[in-house]
Amino acid sequence: MNLFVFGLGYAAQALIAREDFPWTSVAGTVRDAEKADRLRAEGIDALVFDDVRAVTASLRSADAILVSTPPSTGQDPAFAAYAPIVAATAANASWLGYLSTTGVYGDHKGAWVDETAPAEPRSERSARRVAAEQSWLAWGEAAGPAVAIFRLSGIYGPGRNAFVSLARGTAQRIVKEGQVSNRIHVDDIATVLAASMRRPRRGAIYNVSDCEPAPPQDIIAYAAERAGIPVPPAIAFADAVLSPMSQSFYAENKRISNRLILSELNVRLRYPTYREGLDALFAEGAADQAR
Repeated sequence: MNLFVFGLGYAAQALIAREDFPWTSVAGTVRDAEKADRLRAEGIDALVFDDVRAVTASLRSADAILVSTPPSTGQDPAFAAYAPIVAATAANASWLGYLSTTGVYGDHKGAWVDETAPAEPRSERSARRVAAEQSWLAWGEAAGPAVAIFRLSGIYGPGRNAFVSLARGTAQRIVKEGQVSNRIHVDDIATVLAASMRRPRRGAIYNVSDCEPAPPQDIIAYAAERAGIPVPPAIAFADAVLSPMSQSFYAENKRISNRLILSELNVRLRYPTYREGLDALFAEGAADQAR
């Protein structure tokens, strides 16, 4: 299978790294030439996003297309620049996946949310994701590939986890009564994407999350205990000094249901809760830097 990725970021590279998927070739876009050179040295045909000629030529051989470019102001950049080109040139592509966020659901006051819930984004960032989803889904109805939307919970994995936050001194155990959050290990994102490629469904929307929404402070405490360091003190939400991004995080409270990826795609998560994920990272040495 020939894979093309708009936005060779963290989740996309986890998909590429899967050894159980038969990639014939992998190509994709980045924003700067330096990163393109680095990825080419790793065997990925990385192209600068604005090089329309090279991107168009590469798309002609794509069997599957992943879009992981975050929307800025206006349209999703990949859609704005390349949707007509994909429709005209990627004749072999049978699947296009768009990476979105569970932030599109907004706040549900701790209630469970599945894919049938309406998108009610509370932040401009999430509203742009909804617009991008709608653009790609409408495009998919008219174009060839089956378009699927993947609404991701908070991503963690190697280099991005509670151990890293503890090591940097940025981990805070902020306690807000009733607050829970959802997360997903980057390797499990790759598992879901690969399963969808094997079983494409036009217009599919999937929540990509683990099986246990949990209070954010519990994740920090668990990581500190695994690392053998003092658990950071609890900070009442009313006393916390938060960035605008963190404020938007605590303004939304919901439990994301992952039932559809388990039942329809027959996915078996490697890390069904944060404990298995942090335990694996601990075994890989992630806690060493936190001590």
